[in-house]
Amino acid sequence: MDVLIIGGGQAGLALGYHRRRTGLTFLILDADERVGDSWRRRYDSLVLFTPAERNDLSGLPFPALPGHYPSKDEVASYLEGYARTFALPVRLSTHVLQLRREPSGFMVRTSRGAYRARQVIVATGGFTRPHVPSFAERLAADVTQVHSSQYRHPGSLPSGRVLMVGIGNSGAQIAAELAETHDVTMALGRRQPVLPQRLLGRDVLDLLWRAKLISAPTESKVGRWLRLSDPVIGTNLRALSRRRRLRLAGRAVDADHRTVLLAGGTPIKVDSVVWATGLNADLTWLQVPVLDARRAPIQQHGVTDTPGLYFLRLPWQRTRGSALLGDVGRDAAWIAAWVEAIASTHAKGRSMA
Repeated sequence: MDVLIIGGGQAGLALGYHRRRTGLTFLILDADERVGDSWRRRYDSLVLFTPAERNDLSGLPFPALPGHYPSKDEVASYLEGYARTFALPVRLSTHVLQLRREPSGFMVRTSRGAYRARQVIVATGGFTRPHVPSFAERLAADVTQVHSSQYRHPGSLPSGRVLMVGIGNSGAQIAAELAETHDVTMALGRRQPVLPQRLLGRDVLDLLWRAKLISAPTESKVGRWLRLSDPVIGTNLRALSRRRRLRLAGRAVDADHRTVLLAGGTPIKVDSVVWATGLNADLTWLQVPVLDARRAPIQQHGVTDTPGLYFLRLPWQRTRGSALLGDVGRDAAWIAAWVEAIASTHAKGRSMA
């Protein structure tokens, strides 16, 4: 076929929308049983910090009133409806095992057979493997450990002392939720600015969009500044600390049995640890030389040096909005234009031959 899209989340579906408007043959592969399952697996109380009107993919408004903050299940249903509305060719329960280069394009080996395509877009997001520091192995076996990407609800942790390691929007939301039922300490590696969900009666993300901060190019001065100081939206941990709902502490640096050692030498006893420490690249199946020493993609705005191979939904791929549901469509349209231009060049070459 002309185009193979690996990943049937918001990025792959947005790209599929643009592909169906051309004459190129394409297929979307996804490992899950249903479109939207990657959202359904996230923690139960997850609510987007972007309002419904900022979560549209190309061609289909998000089905909620303006000002509503969708839950993760509402997002999953929207994505499933999006694929159905535009009759996108999504092949589910298909695990990609290997992608390699061939003279005429690419071969993708999957759990359901092999596919060949002239161009391939990896729209899985790239960073899917939970990162946990190596010293976590030194904690006792009866200390419950869970990565933030695997956390579901407070009842999944035993009662007692919980240490939340790391921050970010998910980490902050989970810590605030756990503080209702557990004794929570947050070990913060660095300070992050905090913005309220609403400011002067307006959604703060809407204000940032209107100020063109969310759309600031990655390489711009504003983009570089935002990347270094990406704010937490809507969850003020310091305010919770002042109200004695949780405690803020320094960076976690080591562990031994039931104790985690914080920067400065402070020990803290724990019953559970939630690691909000980010995700690593998990692209071992990619047998094409486009990964750096950390196994992360080498690309420029999603375009690699290997002709016909692209990435989509990488953090900061083109702007801060690249990681947001409502903005991934812009990146998808940009990659779609590259794909179409390359396909047109190949078609002209074949006709001249």
